[in-house]
Order: sequence, then structure tokens, then C-alpha cells
Amino acid sequence: MNIILLKNMETLGDKHDIVSVKPGYARNYLIPQGVAVVANKDNIKRLDTIKAEEEAKEAARLDDYKQIAEKINGQTLKIGVKAGVSGKIFGSVTSVQIVRALREQLGLDIERKKVAMADEIKEVGTYDVTINLHKEVPAKVSIELVAE
Repeated sequence: MNIILLKNMETLGDKHDIVSVKPGYARNYLIPQGVAVVANKDNIKRLDTIKAEEEAKEAARLDDYKQIAEKINGQTLKIGVKAGVSGKIFGSVTSVQIVRALREQLGLDIERKKVAMADEIKEVGTYDVTINLHKEVPAKVSIELVAE
């Protein structure tokens, strides 16, 4: 069964992609959850107009993303964590903590899902984190974990 994705899904594809899935998966999960619609002629026509509208909105926001990226690039955020004597922290640093640090230290309100960490951060030190503001505008920020 062919469907049109309404949201980005790591396992299936990006928003507005037309993908083929098993009919039961589409009918029982994707469509009721609002993640996809059936790819019929009417929905495909509607998809073209929606794509054009969203591309215009994203182009307008692209300049805003570039300004935010300039503020973020090269910055170092300090995050206080509870750590043991050996430097291992209790738990790990999450994207929520990074977003909170961006808000408190730089005054930027960024969505949690835009923060991309390569690995789990579990020791005191300095790490590089990528923030995907837009497909064309990634920003790099350094995170310095300091033991409290």
C-alpha cells in the first residue's frame, strides 16, 4: 500500500515522501496516528500544493535559522553535573539539558529534537554537539561538563 508521510519517520522516510508499506501497518497504525494518508490521486494533488506552501515558509525562516546558527557556532555551554571521583557522571547528559543550557546561557529557545548527539555523554569533559536547525543550516556548539 502506498502512503504519503505527514511527519518525518526514521524507519520509513521524510515528511511528504510517498512510501510503500504493508496494508495492515498503514491502516492500523500510521493512518490512525495521523502520521500518513493514503496516496491516492486527490491526496497527491493536495501534497503538491502543501509542499509549495511549506517550502515558501521554510525559505522565509532560513534567514532566521542562519542568524541563530551564528549565535550558536563557536559557543561553549557549561553544564553542571553530579559526578563521581573518577569523573563519571551519574546518568547521562540528555538533549533536554542541552536545550535548557541554550535557553539559560544564550537566550535561545530550540526544540529538543533538533539536538543531535553522536554518543551518550557519560563523563566530565568537553564535547561537540550538532544542532540541526534546518537541513541546510547545522550549528555546532561545545558542551563543557563540570562536576558540581
